[in-house]
Amino acid sequence: MANESAPGAPPDLEAAVSRPTGITFEDGTNNPRVPREAREARRGRSDRRSNSRSRSRRRSLSISSAGAASTSPYSGVPIEYRTLSIQVAESQAFPDEAGELKGKAAGKKDDQDYFANLSFHQLATDQICQQLHVSPDQGLSDEAAARRLERDGRNTLPKPKTNYAKKLFWYVFGGFCSVLWIGVIIFFICWRPLSDPPSPTMLALAILVIIVIVLQAGFSAFQDWSTVRTMSSIMDLLPSETMVLRDGKKKRISAAELVSGDIVFLEIGNKVPADMRLLSHSGDIRFDRSILTGESDEIEGAVDCTDPNFLESRNIALMGCIVCNGSGMGVVILTGARSVMGRIAAATAGVKEKPTLIQREISRFVRIIVCLTVVLALLILFTWVGWLRVKHYSFMNVVAMLNNVMGCVVAFIPEGMPVGVALTLMMVARRMKAANILPKGLATVETLGCVNVICSDKTGTLTTNEMHVASVALVDHEFSSPEDVYQDLRSEKPSNSASALYRAAELCHDASFDPTSIHLPPRDRQVQGNATDSAVLRFVAAGMQGDSTPRRPRDFEIPFNSKNKWMLAMYRDAKDATSEKADSYQVYIKGAPDVLLPACTHYWSRKTDSVQPLDLAARAAFKAFQDKHSRLAERVIVLCEKAMRPRSAHGTNAFSDEVAADAISNLTVVGIMGIIDPPRMETAHTISECRRAGARFFMVTGDYGLTAAAIATQVGIFTGPREPDTFDQVRAASGVLSASESSDKSISTERSSLLLEGNQIARLTPDDWDVVCQYREIVFARTTPEQKLRIVNEFRARDSVVAVTGDGVNDAPAMRAADVGIAVVSGSDVAIEASDLVLLDRFDEIVQAIRLGRLVFQNLQKVIAYLLPAGSWSEIWPVLLNVFFGVPLPLSSFLMIIICVFTDLFLSMSLIMEKEEFDLLSLPPRNHKRDHLINLRIYLQAYLFIGCLETVTAHAMFFLYMWKYAGIPANRLFFAFESYSDGFYGYTADELQRFNATGQCVYFVTLVFLQWGNILSVRNRRLSIVQADPIRPQRRNPWLILSMAVSLAIAVFVTEVPGIQTLFGTAPVPIEFWLIPIPLALGILCMDELRKLVVRLFPNGPVARIAW
Repeated sequence: MANESAPGAPPDLEAAVSRPTGITFEDGTNNPRVPREAREARRGRSDRRSNSRSRSRRRSLSISSAGAASTSPYSGVPIEYRTLSIQVAESQAFPDEAGELKGKAAGKKDDQDYFANLSFHQLATDQICQQLHVSPDQGLSDEAAARRLERDGRNTLPKPKTNYAKKLFWYVFGGFCSVLWIGVIIFFICWRPLSDPPSPTMLALAILVIIVIVLQAGFSAFQDWSTVRTMSSIMDLLPSETMVLRDGKKKRISAAELVSGDIVFLEIGNKVPADMRLLSHSGDIRFDRSILTGESDEIEGAVDCTDPNFLESRNIALMGCIVCNGSGMGVVILTGARSVMGRIAAATAGVKEKPTLIQREISRFVRIIVCLTVVLALLILFTWVGWLRVKHYSFMNVVAMLNNVMGCVVAFIPEGMPVGVALTLMMVARRMKAANILPKGLATVETLGCVNVICSDKTGTLTTNEMHVASVALVDHEFSSPEDVYQDLRSEKPSNSASALYRAAELCHDASFDPTSIHLPPRDRQVQGNATDSAVLRFVAAGMQGDSTPRRPRDFEIPFNSKNKWMLAMYRDAKDATSEKADSYQVYIKGAPDVLLPACTHYWSRKTDSVQPLDLAARAAFKAFQDKHSRLAERVIVLCEKAMRPRSAHGTNAFSDEVAADAISNLTVVGIMGIIDPPRMETAHTISECRRAGARFFMVTGDYGLTAAAIATQVGIFTGPREPDTFDQVRAASGVLSASESSDKSISTERSSLLLEGNQIARLTPDDWDVVCQYREIVFARTTPEQKLRIVNEFRARDSVVAVTGDGVNDAPAMRAADVGIAVVSGSDVAIEASDLVLLDRFDEIVQAIRLGRLVFQNLQKVIAYLLPAGSWSEIWPVLLNVFFGVPLPLSSFLMIIICVFTDLFLSMSLIMEKEEFDLLSLPPRNHKRDHLINLRIYLQAYLFIGCLETVTAHAMFFLYMWKYAGIPANRLFFAFESYSDGFYGYTADELQRFNATGQCVYFVTLVFLQWGNILSVRNRRLSIVQADPIRPQRRNPWLILSMAVSLAIAVFVTEVPGIQTLFGTAPVPIEFWLIPIPLALGILCMDELRKLVVRLFPNGPVARIAW
């Protein structure tokens, strides 16, 4: 195509266009290695091309070099070598090995030079095809493509290298592990040189803590690996196929199999699969380069070179960009790591991951626990230095003091909690996957429990997206069914009006039947194209008799897009169809009535069977048909036609601009169609369940308002008998609230539903949005992608947690902005990439996703509430009694670790498998700003209630043993300090040590049994054990019984095995102290049952207010 110029462009516009605001690599015009004459010539071409289109929009991206930049393997190919065989030509056209060797010898070239030396954008279309050895009409052969694929590799982006050393470092030294390593060092020091002779117990404790660290690091690594695997499975869902031309036939292949020279067809919504040079397009093709530039403005495509810079020329479609309008055909020039996106991916070492909400909550808990641990450890150290070492010198030597300090560290840190949290999240992720739900990350799972607003697209999400024409009409006549149109056409003398309607439907759609299903009836055939065009195609196919005549070649088109809401097809006038210089065209336009009807001046009349002026009566009849069928939930579209004689030459950018500017004027209404898209069977139930879960469910659609309202009534979004409020009621309500300056801006129960259209959304003020955001039932109709995005942002600005469901390209911006983006697996690849959650089967899986999101939060709270009483509170008090009250240490560091990492961990794993205690959807959404994962109520339950009960009971058992077997009363053990040594109550030091070791094991065994009562109580926050026991099917949990048996076996092993006794200083426990704790555990359960009873009887009482 010839370059177009716009002489006389304003100077400021010319400067703005020519200013280098694009993707900034050094180009050849400033490259000192390019000859001066060539640079001057390029500058001249740039000056001439800068005025080509005033509507040009260009954005920038700065890319830093990060590695070798190989020269283009395709540039500078002598075209005269085309006379050789294809094998020889290709071997000379792509000298990869030689080029790379020279590059290594001469040094690495940076990205600026790499792109500055490319000339794909400057060659004519026939030259670029010659250079790449491909015919635009036939494409590559499969053999040639296979050779190029073998030579160049797959069209995939280089994956950033994972810094495994850094990951391993944080696995091993992050979180609680950082403090535990201090314990390892202290235990090693206590082993040698502080102990003389070296203490094997200290060495064994150091090794045991290292094992604990390895366990925590292993579970963290496994959790990350599980998340990466889930992400990989989601990316595998992306429809990464593209339409190419191979051996003269269109076929779909994987984008990874693309090679240079492939002819690729692009359509609206596609992601550009590789760097391409455009060969032709529909005239209105536009690309979203925001993934590269960060700018949301769309870039118009062109066939001719528009800029000497490869990255700025609009005839280059870059990999990863979205086709947001129009269609086109291009040839692949750069693939994989050679593409712009590939070089960005190679230059990016990695993106810093943002911590999820759960990770932030756990980090907050870790900081609190570590700070308290450090404070207590320092308190013990200073107490020893300032008091015990002075007043009770022989009570505690350095090794004993350090042992106590580490006992404090080990006691207060719940070592098993990170493992329990990791297992909980992994198990819920597995449950979600089993329920056909794929979350992309942990934040998604957690955030689902907070969602209180769901904005859903209609077509393809709430409906089946399987449309068919239900009604057909002319302005002054409604056919009883589409069959009436077919009968008219089959009559001896078909009417002109029916023929014009059918002809417009036949020529103005972008759908086609899948050849493999062509033998089926039209309604059952597979269709390639959007749902509306598919319905029109089926309508046309049902009216054909025998072999249909081939459709005339289309000379120009403007595909449908969500902004314009219409499509255009242009054909040469039938009289001039064979003439190359024909300047008369017949144009057919199909789209939304509210957009096209204002531009219509005539209509085809059934009564006169001719074209008539579109007067007020005709407009009223049209509006009546539209409203009638919109209320029947039909999408009404209008077919129009007009004749055009463009002044610009066909195939130029000026031609496409002229057609686009003049299309919507002086139209003739050919016909009206009502297209129905039935709701999904599960939609009504899904909306009802979401509402029951406390989430308001809104519809955000591009459909006509009455159609959207009718669908909303069918599926239960609108539930009241009244007509929904409109913009006028919102404006009136906001005015009243503003005048009254009332802080309680609430909508009365009579005004619960609202219908707003796109043109009204733009007029809403902040006060209006305050009113809108309080409605319980809303339908936003006639919305653009920008308006969908604004809706999400307005609700989020008012502290709503918003989920957006959709399947199309136009839903992607809102899905990215939402707290949770939810895509259906049948949606576009852009929607799936923008989402946080993918529904693999049915739309009602969103209900299960919300349920599981709330379940994971509750189970995590139960795990933490279970671990803290014994794993933290009941372990720190023995250390405090020993240091400050002189009591012989009731629990050793070894037994503390066993409780945290082994006995309690297995029991906490059974909590992961717990079913929901009650219908979680009956609860309101969690307030993400107030309801934390670990809150004051859990601390009160775990420390001051259950923790204190267990601590007092376990100490009582310790003192009972010492009194019964050693004859030492409890009051003599307090403030014993150094007197608890040789001669105390007539015992030798070894005998006293044996009594103390057995007492420690009694304390340990008591805690193990008490935790049985704790887990039976903590598994139900409100229900009694009688209502929800672990035996009956409703809440059966066989893992609970098994984990109790495992914890008992561990306790027996630790206390009764002679080797463990010798190494870690444990001792056998008398039989009665295995039996006494059982009723005590039941006492723990009964005390919590009493608390639950009080909460149930007095739900507004003081106990209920602090209950977790």
